Amino acid sequence: GETMADREDSLFAIRDLHKRYGHIQEVIVQNLCPKPGTPLERQPVPTTDEICATIRMGKDILQPDIAIQIPPNLIDAASLIDCGVDDLGGVSPLTIDYVNPEHPWPAFDELRAIAGTAVLRERLCIYPQYIERGWYDAGLQPLINRLSQIVQDRNGIP
Repeated sequence: GETMADREDSLFAIRDLHKRYGHIQEVIVQNLCPKPGTPLERQPVPTTDEICATIRMGKDILQPDIAIQIPPNLIDAASLIDCGVDDLGGVSPLTIDYVNPEHPWPAFDELRAIAGTAVLRERLCIYPQYIERGWYDAGLQPLINRLSQIVQDRNGIP
C-alpha cells in the first residue's frame, strides 16, 4: 500500500546503501497479490502503469549495475519489459513458487514470448560481477565454477 513517494524514498535509500557498500545485485519490483485471510486481502493492487513508472524510476535512481527484476508469474511481465526490466527472476521448471504457489512459473516458451526481443539468458543466483569479486564462501568455488560453465555453455557464451 505504499505511495510512489514511498517507493522513491526506498529507491534512494537502496542507491545510497549500494553507493556505500556496493552490495545490491537487484531490486525486485513486485506487485501485491492479496491473499484471503490476511490483513492486506482487500488492499488494491498497483496498476501495470504504476509498476512501469516504478521500474522507470528505479532505472533513473539506481546505479546501472543494479538489475531491476520482476516476477514473470505474478504480473503481465511482457508489458513491462520495455519499462526497463533487466531480469525475470528465479524461475524453475522443477519447483513451484513457494511464496506464491497459486501462481505457477511460466514455461520456457512463455518466458521467451514475455522477453520479446530482449535476450533471455539463464544465470546463477549470484550475478557474474559478484562471482568475479569473490562474494561467496571459498568452499563454494568448485560448485560455482562448475555451474557457471554449465550456464555459459547453455547460453552459448565461450
